Amino acid sequence: MGALLLALIPDRDQDFTRALGRFFAGITVLFTCYLLFSYDQRDAGLQFNEYFAINPKVGSAYALGVDGLSLPMVALATLLTSIALLASSGINIGVKGYHISILLTEFGMLGVFLAQDWSLFYIFWEATLIPMFFLIDRWGGQRRQTASLNFVLYTMGGSIFMLVSLIAVYQYVPEHVSLMSAMSRVSETMPKDQQIWAFLGFLIGFGVKMPIFPLHGWLPLAHVEAPSPVSILLSGILLKMGAYGLLRVVVLLPTAALALQSLLVFLALFGMIYGGLLAWRQSDLKAMVAYSSISHMGIVLLGIATLNETGFTGAVLQMSAHGLIAGALFLVVGLLYERTHTRNIQDYSSLVQVMPRFAFCTTITLLAAMGMPGTVGAVAELHAMVGGFRQWGGLMVFFSLAILISTAYAIRTIGLLFTGPVKPQMKQIEDLRPPELLALGVLVGGIVLFGLLPASLVDLSAATTSHMNSLIRLRILEGSDA
Repeated sequence: MGALLLALIPDRDQDFTRALGRFFAGITVLFTCYLLFSYDQRDAGLQFNEYFAINPKVGSAYALGVDGLSLPMVALATLLTSIALLASSGINIGVKGYHISILLTEFGMLGVFLAQDWSLFYIFWEATLIPMFFLIDRWGGQRRQTASLNFVLYTMGGSIFMLVSLIAVYQYVPEHVSLMSAMSRVSETMPKDQQIWAFLGFLIGFGVKMPIFPLHGWLPLAHVEAPSPVSILLSGILLKMGAYGLLRVVVLLPTAALALQSLLVFLALFGMIYGGLLAWRQSDLKAMVAYSSISHMGIVLLGIATLNETGFTGAVLQMSAHGLIAGALFLVVGLLYERTHTRNIQDYSSLVQVMPRFAFCTTITLLAAMGMPGTVGAVAELHAMVGGFRQWGGLMVFFSLAILISTAYAIRTIGLLFTGPVKPQMKQIEDLRPPELLALGVLVGGIVLFGLLPASLVDLSAATTSHMNSLIRLRILEGSDA
């Protein structure tokens, strides 16, 4: 509704356009709060269901609903969209088109997390590409055309594999419908070798978005060239769409997931170490955060690969934790760049003396990124590590190595930004303004609150992850008996 209304009004008053976009994003946050307070955490099934048949001949339907897996992502999407719009005051060209594109991106992201029909899921998945392409191509940096083209080509290429896998799975659904609930028992009738090929297609499709090594080629350039508010959405939410889809597919094809478990854990651990090392050697702050996302999403993949309840809990927690942490990091980098017009970490020193509020928030966020106890990052990483240790034991030494690497670049960044003598060109930098402090404070507050009191976040998805684990175990046993 907000995007449609913005499209109809004249583009004369930029302040009114910004206010209207923020208003509709805020209304969406309020609806999400209603969902959170009304959601029954003890019920593992779908809640707030909506169903309208679209094409009975092919079995597609407009089916929406939430469970403990999708609701945290819905809350994260609406929150980060509002924060991205609050942080978009530096956008002065094409303000109307920019806000329309942001709201359309939110529309697509929410559709992905709410869809309970695979055909509808795919439509919403593709719907996020178009506005995101324009956000990077129109309002990005010097290499924005290359970055936007890479993003679209990589994602559309992955989508083809996902679509082929969906069609392959659809052939074995007795009812010939694309509802997720109906397709969830396809593993009983689909041959194991075809399940594996279908799972590999899903892995490529969702792996591009997460991203998984070696499908991450689009990520660094897109993050660096995109405007910082767009990077908040790109890293905070769009990457989670891939992890969310992969979690759904593990329940759909558990036999294939078990057969490819060794591949999944290798990709997860390698991605964690590889992303961390690349982040460590970056001098561009935005590139550092971009590569760190590869490492942090590796933790999500590791949790999924465990195929146990603790690991699944760790994956869902890490998706939420990384959304808050990456969103805050891209926000602080964007705010710093607006003031100094440089992202080179060597150009800064002792910012704590001129920007104490900025220094406080940034330090907490970087400590959370390395898994400091008392932050939400530590809770998520602990669950993923415990789940991995139950499955692979000593192999988790590589997990610990990845955490050490993330600690190294986080501490290095804190040291270079906030210690040493104040450089002359940095003496007059303005500290965080009230709207900026509000946006950043919400994210940092969430990082600390869910780190100290993680039960509310864990309980939100506990029933669903337990139910997922039970379904996977049951179908693997049924497959081995057959």
